[in-house]
Amino acid sequence: MDLIHTGAEMRAWSRAARARGERVGFVPTMGYLHEGHLSLCRVAHEHADRVVVSIFVNPTQFAPAEDLSRYPRDEEGDLAKCRAEGVAAVFLPPVEEMYPPGSQTFVTVEELTRGLCGENRPTHFRGVATVVSLLFHLVEPDVAVFGEKDYQQLKVIQRLVRDQAFPVTIVPGPLVREPDGVAMSSRNAYLTEEERRQATVLSRSLFWARDEVAAGRAVDPALAAEVRARIEQAPLAEVDYVSLVDDDDLTPLTEATSRPARIAVAVRFGRTRLLDNVQMVPMGS
Repeated sequence: MDLIHTGAEMRAWSRAARARGERVGFVPTMGYLHEGHLSLCRVAHEHADRVVVSIFVNPTQFAPAEDLSRYPRDEEGDLAKCRAEGVAAVFLPPVEEMYPPGSQTFVTVEELTRGLCGENRPTHFRGVATVVSLLFHLVEPDVAVFGEKDYQQLKVIQRLVRDQAFPVTIVPGPLVREPDGVAMSSRNAYLTEEERRQATVLSRSLFWARDEVAAGRAVDPALAAEVRARIEQAPLAEVDYVSLVDDDDLTPLTEATSRPARIAVAVRFGRTRLLDNVQMVPMGS
C-alpha cells in the first residue's frame, strides 16, 4: 500500500494506474476509520481496480466553535484497516498542501446547502465542496463513494459533480449501523455511556416511521412531527431538526407526497451532534 503526501505524487500515481488500463476508485475520509468507512472501500472495489483512501481532517468545514481540535485521530489504526481492505494507496496531505498560505478560493453549492445542516452550519458545506473539489483535482478518480449517512453531503457532491462537469461517477454507499441501530460515525466516540444508550432513540423513531409508511400511512409532515416527539422522549436529546424532505432535491415537504421522501434528523447528546436518516417510500410510488 502506497502512502502519498503531496498532490503531485497523488496525481502521478493515479495517472500511472489509468495508463495501465486500471480504473481508480476513491473514498475521501477524515480518518478515525470505522466499519462504515470500510464498507465504502468495499463498494469502491466493486467499481474500480485500484482504491485510494484520503485521510484529511478538513479545517474549512468546521466553524470556529466546533470540534476541529478534538476530532478523533488514529493514523496508525487507519492505515492498518486500509491495508486489511486491500486499499492500494492512502493520500495523507498536510493542511498546507491543500490550503497554501494565502488561500482564499472556495466552492459553494447554493440551494441544496440552505436547509437541514446548512441552516445552522452556514459555512460547513462550503468547506465540504471546496475540499472535495481539491481532492478530485489531485486524485483524479474514475469513481468516488460517499455514504448515505451524510445524505445532504451526498446530494451536494452529486450536484457539484454535475454542475462542474467533473469526470467522476458518484456512487452512494449504504448507511451502516451499530448492532443497536445507531448510525456509525467517528463522533460516536465522544458519547458517554448514557448518551450512547439514549442515542438509539434516533433509529428506533425513524424505523417506526418507515414501518408506518410500509403499512400504508401517508408520508406527510405529521409523520415527521411524531418522529420528533418520540426522539424528544429521550431526556438527553436536544433536537436540531427533524425534517421531511424530497428524496432527490431535499425540498422541505409541507403536505403529503406520493414521491420517495426522507426523514432526516440532527440531534445533540451532550456535546455530540448525531445525524441519521431513513427513506420513506409511499405505497404505490
